[in-house]
Amino acid sequence: MALLAGAPARQAVIPSGSVRPPLAALALSLALLALAGCASLPARPAPGVAEAALGARAYSAELGVRLRGREWRGRGRVLVACARPDALRVEVPGPSGARLVAVARDGRLTAVFPPERAVYEGRAGADELGDLLGLALEPGEVMDLLLGRGSARLSRYELRWGPRAPAKIAATLPDGALLDVSVKEPELDPALGEQAFAPPPHPGYRALSREEASRMWSRP
Repeated sequence: MALLAGAPARQAVIPSGSVRPPLAALALSLALLALAGCASLPARPAPGVAEAALGARAYSAELGVRLRGREWRGRGRVLVACARPDALRVEVPGPSGARLVAVARDGRLTAVFPPERAVYEGRAGADELGDLLGLALEPGEVMDLLLGRGSARLSRYELRWGPRAPAKIAATLPDGALLDVSVKEPELDPALGEQAFAPPPHPGYRALSREEASRMWSRP
């Protein structure tokens, strides 16, 4: 995925203000490459491509994400996997391992913050994903967005297509935030095992409230 007019913007799913230099450089490179290649990507898919994408039961990709809202702002790299009907895994990599692994399945959300040895567990709804990631969509809506079918709750949804799936996505989320996604090497129906949607082991991790998990990215 509260918008407070006049409040300082929190860092989004990939916190630009606290990103270490190697990740910041990678994020900038992804953004520049996306801008350079966007003009060559078609707005309409080749015959049969959209149908194949929307028919996929599972998906994985590396994403370059930019999010701009009144409260959430950030850009960077995200690894994502999803499967019908509502399984979702979002991983934010860092220089020395994952900074966040968020897993949603069967209506439940587990978000593990390995560097902080902290974990949040709760409902996997649009409100929770909005608080945690700045992405105010249901897990199934996230998969639809990546595969070429925008939720009716999006006020804007624009695509540029690659050979197998959307390669560039621009959307206005239900809370008014602007989302831009550049997709690298998408896979349709990859062989995702059960472990793909299992949270990483977190024995002894501190339990976070929803508010604490939401504030985690605002730390300098």
